[in-house]
Amino acid sequence: MIPHFLRGPCREAPSLGAEILGGRGFAAQDRIVEAPYDAIADWYENEFLTSSRVGDPIGIDRCLRALLGEGSGTCLEIGCGTGVHAELVRSLGWSPVGVDLSAGMLGYAKGRLPIVQGAAERLPIASGTVPAVISVMVHTDMPEYPAVLREATRVLRPDGVFVHVGVHPCFCGGFADRTDLAAVVIEPGYLDGHWTKASWTTQGVRNRVGSSHWPLPDLLGAFLNAGLTLEGFAEGGAPVPAVLAVKARRF
Repeated sequence: MIPHFLRGPCREAPSLGAEILGGRGFAAQDRIVEAPYDAIADWYENEFLTSSRVGDPIGIDRCLRALLGEGSGTCLEIGCGTGVHAELVRSLGWSPVGVDLSAGMLGYAKGRLPIVQGAAERLPIASGTVPAVISVMVHTDMPEYPAVLREATRVLRPDGVFVHVGVHPCFCGGFADRTDLAAVVIEPGYLDGHWTKASWTTQGVRNRVGSSHWPLPDLLGAFLNAGLTLEGFAEGGAPVPAVLAVKARRF
């Protein structure tokens, strides 16, 4: 039975024992309301992914594969969206499970992996129960990402691995004009953490739901402050990277 604190379209992951479903759940103020991605879930699944993922153009899959590597047991994806990374995770031997706030996105994900609806800052997962956690192209959607990193650390088993694959903070953001990929223009704004809907294109996600930005030292510092040990890095996209990936571990 799904615990009472799980709300929305949830199904229990068959590979999980009852001990993994728990944790903080939802406080009264966390009752599920419409998430920003609910309004764009159909566009995201049927248009954006169709045009942006063919051939792995910015190296998202390559970075995830390289840093996560082969393994076994549960791999929890925070912000799983429509579940498009589940197949890759499964191919590496892991059992993917997804958490996302958006019911609209989970409507597509439920056919791809076991899911629960929940806030990334209050994961409905018991402490110290999963061997791997991933966050793929979502950190800019989470204004409280440092808190999300603390939650990832909490749910990881000792020696568990966390893999972050995200928008490159140095070369992507409201301050970066990527119209010409061979000559990306960096305008003022990188040094200041902020939220924005400014974008060089009208065909992306940022102009629809906005995004948060952390300068590189602040982003990496949040990993350390969460109690994670940095182990490896990768970049994706050329000639100017669009993706920065980080592998970290809880000891």
